[in-house]
Amino acid sequence: MELLNQNLPHGANIGGDISLMLELPENDRFFKKKKKLLEDMGSHAKHTSIHSSASPGEVESSLLLMLQRARIINLDELELYFGGEDVKDMVGFNSPRNEMEALNSILTAIAKLDGEHCSTTTLEELRVAAVNLISELGKKCEEESKVVTRSSCEAEKCLQQWGEDQGVKSQLEISYFEGAGRGAIARQDLRIGDIALEIPLSIVISDDIVHEYYMYSILEKIEGMSAETMLLLWSMKEKHNRDSKFKLYFDTLPEVFNTGLSFGMEAIMALDGTLLLEEIVQAKEHLRAQYDELFPSLCNDHPDVFPPEQYRWEQFLWACELWYSNSMKIMFSDGKLRTCLIPIAGLLNHSTCPHIMHYGKVDSTTNSIKFPLSRSCNAGQQCFLGYGSFSSSHLLTFYGFLPQLDNYYDVIPLDIDVASNEDCADTDPTPDWTSHMVRGTWFSKNHGIFHYGLPPPLLDSMRRSRNPSLQSMTLTPENLEIELDILRDLCSMFEEMRDGLGDPELDNRETTSCDVKLAADFKDLQRRIFSSIVASCQAGCELVECELQIYTL
Repeated sequence: MELLNQNLPHGANIGGDISLMLELPENDRFFKKKKKLLEDMGSHAKHTSIHSSASPGEVESSLLLMLQRARIINLDELELYFGGEDVKDMVGFNSPRNEMEALNSILTAIAKLDGEHCSTTTLEELRVAAVNLISELGKKCEEESKVVTRSSCEAEKCLQQWGEDQGVKSQLEISYFEGAGRGAIARQDLRIGDIALEIPLSIVISDDIVHEYYMYSILEKIEGMSAETMLLLWSMKEKHNRDSKFKLYFDTLPEVFNTGLSFGMEAIMALDGTLLLEEIVQAKEHLRAQYDELFPSLCNDHPDVFPPEQYRWEQFLWACELWYSNSMKIMFSDGKLRTCLIPIAGLLNHSTCPHIMHYGKVDSTTNSIKFPLSRSCNAGQQCFLGYGSFSSSHLLTFYGFLPQLDNYYDVIPLDIDVASNEDCADTDPTPDWTSHMVRGTWFSKNHGIFHYGLPPPLLDSMRRSRNPSLQSMTLTPENLEIELDILRDLCSMFEEMRDGLGDPELDNRETTSCDVKLAADFKDLQRRIFSSIVASCQAGCELVECELQIYTL
């Protein structure tokens, strides 16, 4: 699908009487970068036009042009970083997230025009074609989800019934899945735009609820006390409140969360050699320091409100894990972004290609939070929710799982000293990146000379550190020697990082401990990433050496 304007059939995008707008917002954080890419693509206009009597071929070509533009508009920071500045690399597939956002933005543009034209046949053909592309993407990204029928969901069924009594509208049913625990399946066939779940604000747990409790008058007087910390303390107490409005919700929560924050010593040791080990240790140290600032002083000063038996360190960590793994950021009608627990919705599982992507805003007309589908979900199929664009290390630490599919956000930050071209920052619409990272090179589209499957900004910065006057890459002996130098340095660096993970044969594969298995799986993922970079650097060296031989003949 890497088709640019000049490849389109003559007339597919000129003189049409149906015009769809796909606009790049001027407040986009990367407006200049994306604008340049759109200009390089030849897409200067905000509108894409098509004849109301267009042929099927013209409809297909116009949709492809819209999709190319929409992909660029919906690029995020990582996709821009790893894609570089070559528009040919950016107008093709970038990630499941980007593809879903792009296709759904086209459907939104079509919906805005639907009914405004005498003939809507072409619009309908465009809509059907876009929906089909989303369906194809869903099939490629399908995850295995086997329902475990022997598992009981009585507590969850009680919660669902309570929710419906409180005004919840749901097209989903909570089930247990093999290897994934709880999740939700569609009760019937659901299509794009259908509301899978609607939760009234009356059962959403946000900082407003703490204001209604007697502990608030104590906590508000403590300097630096955040709304999130208040909610942690409220949760620790409400868990034991038999008369709580949310008792059925708390009854569905596990006694122990299996996130990285509660990894045992064996699992922690299994992470030796990974950056994640340090991240988990630092996160726990931060939480422990936060706990020590609050306790035992709160218990000593207000034992009736904060009884010591309910506010031990283990219970504080439990509450932290609850909010890390189950909370959602929601924009309320007053414009305030709040961290919330949303009963029932929190039971849905994550996917890198979810059915539900946009759910973070209160619908002021219904005073509820709606969960619409961005791709269809058939009856009996697990309905996935997108938690966010998180790396596997983040998902393991704060959610306690690793994605089943390849994760485009599995990046490794690099702490290396590279040059920056600050003189160009004011004039260059695509200024240099100030920090660098890598990921598995299997995601890259370009493994040729000067690319090697590695991120272009990283390579460019390393080139300028060796030759500050370098303007463009050409096949000269001097440039090729620089390439070899860079590739050998990177290869050595990542060989050392890979070897630092130890021998995979020595990892404990026989344990029945969930946390140790997760740690070993994460280590395997790190090895795979490092090995791909080493292999790409070695292949790159061979490419460069072949070119250098030409100059020595």
